[in-house]
Amino acid sequence: MDKIGLVTITYNSEKVLSPFLNCVWQQTYQNIILYVIDNASTDGTLCILEKETESRLKLIRNESNFGVAKANNQGIQQAIADGCDQLLIINNDVEFDTDLIARLLAVQKEKACSLVTPKMMFFDNPNHIWYAGSWFVKSKGYLPLHRGMGQKDEGQYDEVVEVEYAPTCCLLAKKEIFTDIGFMDEKYFVYFDDTDFSYRVWKDKRHKMFYVPKAKLFHKVGSLTKSFTKKDKKTYRGAFFLKQTTRNHVYFLKKIGSVFACTFIVWLFFKNNIRFFINPKIQKTPSNWWLINKSYFQGLML
Repeated sequence: MDKIGLVTITYNSEKVLSPFLNCVWQQTYQNIILYVIDNASTDGTLCILEKETESRLKLIRNESNFGVAKANNQGIQQAIADGCDQLLIINNDVEFDTDLIARLLAVQKEKACSLVTPKMMFFDNPNHIWYAGSWFVKSKGYLPLHRGMGQKDEGQYDEVVEVEYAPTCCLLAKKEIFTDIGFMDEKYFVYFDDTDFSYRVWKDKRHKMFYVPKAKLFHKVGSLTKSFTKKDKKTYRGAFFLKQTTRNHVYFLKKIGSVFACTFIVWLFFKNNIRFFINPKIQKTPSNWWLINKSYFQGLML
């Protein structure tokens, strides 16, 4: 029976942590260790963790916020050192059924594959899909768009299929992958770290990834990152999100390095500026315009 290391990153996760921990400890598959990497939380996150009596919890405390990629690497490397056969990289702003891990493992065995990922639903709208598989779209700068995003789940995506991308909200991976592919690229503070990792797995061709619709997870989208901001009863993309996604998309394309990718980087400069003016989710302020363009050139320098 494989020993599975669950790796999750906390950063001011007080509001979502207890339900997540309950879901972990109630799993029918019990050969697990939970690695919590805390990125210098300042709320009650550490108090919750310190009160946990479960011996299968291991806490790694960082003195500052190292970001998602580096913190994930810390947990993955510790889990491998502790003899874990597989790693389940998972957010803690999620809730899931007691058989999540068991269902993922069953399909992994059936398909003889290295990576598996569940169907992911909106927590606040649990009948609607957030992720039901994904593939890289070259025409959109290799962005992996989520299949079924926002659709009501009526069983239209209930087939086990091979996919190219899965968000590390929940991704089960055999440890050999990290020897073959490498760890997360720590230049990504947050966002695109999982895109980059999945792309490297896909291009390498030695490991397959499958989507498991019977394993279901409910995601509290945007609850742990500054993805959105509200003003005058309208919801806009937050400055933190704009900075990271703009910068990291450029860096991701730069790493791909093909003629198409380099051409798309040039097009992205104009696309970002057009999007600033026409996208209703971006607040039309000089500071946001400057942030988007500054972040673009930061991506070029990474």
